[in-house]
Amino acid sequence: MVVLAASIITKSGKVLVSRQFVDMTRIRIEGLLAAFPKLVGTGKQHTYVETENVRYVYQPIEALYLLLVTNKQSNILEDLETLRLLSKLVPEYSYSLDEEGIGKTAFELIFAFDEVICLGHKENVTVAQVKQYCEMESHEEKLHKLVLQSKINETKDVMKRKASEIEKSKIDKNRGDKGGFMSMGSGRIETSFSELSISSSGSGFGSGSGFGGLTTDVDSFSTKSKGRQSSSATAPPKGFGMQLGKSQKTNQFLESLKAEGELIVEDVKPKAGQSRVAAAPPTDPITLAAEEKLNVTLKRDGGISNFDVQGTLSLQILNQEDALIQVQIETGGNPGILFKTHPNMNKELFSSENILGLKDPNRPFPTGAAGDAAGVGLLKWRMQSADESMVPLTINCWPSVSGNETYVSIEYEASAMFDLRNVVISVPLPALREAPNVRQIDGEWRFDSRNSILEWSILLIDNSNRSGSMEFVVPPADSSLFFPISVRFLATSTYSDLKVVNIIPLRGGAPPKFSQSTNLITEKYQVV
Repeated sequence: MVVLAASIITKSGKVLVSRQFVDMTRIRIEGLLAAFPKLVGTGKQHTYVETENVRYVYQPIEALYLLLVTNKQSNILEDLETLRLLSKLVPEYSYSLDEEGIGKTAFELIFAFDEVICLGHKENVTVAQVKQYCEMESHEEKLHKLVLQSKINETKDVMKRKASEIEKSKIDKNRGDKGGFMSMGSGRIETSFSELSISSSGSGFGSGSGFGGLTTDVDSFSTKSKGRQSSSATAPPKGFGMQLGKSQKTNQFLESLKAEGELIVEDVKPKAGQSRVAAAPPTDPITLAAEEKLNVTLKRDGGISNFDVQGTLSLQILNQEDALIQVQIETGGNPGILFKTHPNMNKELFSSENILGLKDPNRPFPTGAAGDAAGVGLLKWRMQSADESMVPLTINCWPSVSGNETYVSIEYEASAMFDLRNVVISVPLPALREAPNVRQIDGEWRFDSRNSILEWSILLIDNSNRSGSMEFVVPPADSSLFFPISVRFLATSTYSDLKVVNIIPLRGGAPPKFSQSTNLITEKYQVV
């Protein structure tokens, strides 16, 4: 008995894994495996095929074939026993019996095949023995890992003690500095720049003062009359304020952590010329933001695998005197949306009058600094659907091979429900040396050579361009390489159509000024 090769191939003849046990050229084994699908007949009971030179012994495994290529003098009974053992090993190492699962565990399968067959002859082993041989457990290795982990834990304990000492000394130094002054009557903070080098993350101000989580960052202090930073803000701080730079002793300590294999993330200060990309802080006393995140998975042949919308309504109040309020809203009446209030909210009041207020009417809402853009969550909602008409944007991709080229046509169709902004459709490509040949496009394109992705960008999709297409040409490739297609966009309207209609002051008087924003963004939007 001589087994020439053990292979796993698809029904169409694509080779996924092949292990040769005798000297054989690559051209010969590829020729033998390419001839096998043509020899397999349909409706036959036996699982072997013979040619003039070799014998194919095979067993179907779902959409794949497990195949042994032997010589004709081999004992077919022993070949079938070998094939049976290999068929038990394949599910042990591959989590899914498809092309993707076999490809990810190819080397593990080859190692298992080597334990079963040696120089073409079957070894007297069982499935449990093969798994034990492949695991190669070592007592010395376990002991070494335990010693290494104990060193890492000791180093972490030292790091925590050092960090606690540094934090304590920083707090003591902060208490000793009395150079600055603060004016809180008008909501402004005026501090001498000797203290601005200290980042106070809630330690200098109590949470009850309305300034919890405040970070006195130099970059946030800009001249209001001119749209640029003041020169004193970008200059290095002077005085005796505590500096954030690391000492030589701290650097040595971090280097010792790195030597032990610990991942160290160091703080990187922004350069003086860098400007912040964050949104401008709110200027209105009360700001409400409704945001919906869209998770959609579309099938390449049509239909929906997943459609999930999760929304939140958050409230941000700048001043303590405006915190004793209630928020009245209205929704679009979508029956598929389920609303859920915060545990501190009065659920009966919301159910009957669509008013969001605290259970204790005498308790004010939390207030935050102008830089705290997160706000306080008031309301959550969720919608799931299998209706394809609810999808805001559908993508159709048609790859076709013609000669030595693959023509890919992609088209989008947008629903009239939303006007989509900053739309980017990312199409994965096979590994290319040059950018693809884009022959026609509605919009703009960019080729990411590092990740081999073609990005199709449309600035705005409205009633003037509810559909569009793109066509490009690449070298011949399998159609599955162009998936999954990822999409991202944003819109200023939502599925819930939630709007804030009024702010009710509980102390009486005129309603305070407020602003509201609505956004629909994609969290995960794919065509698979």
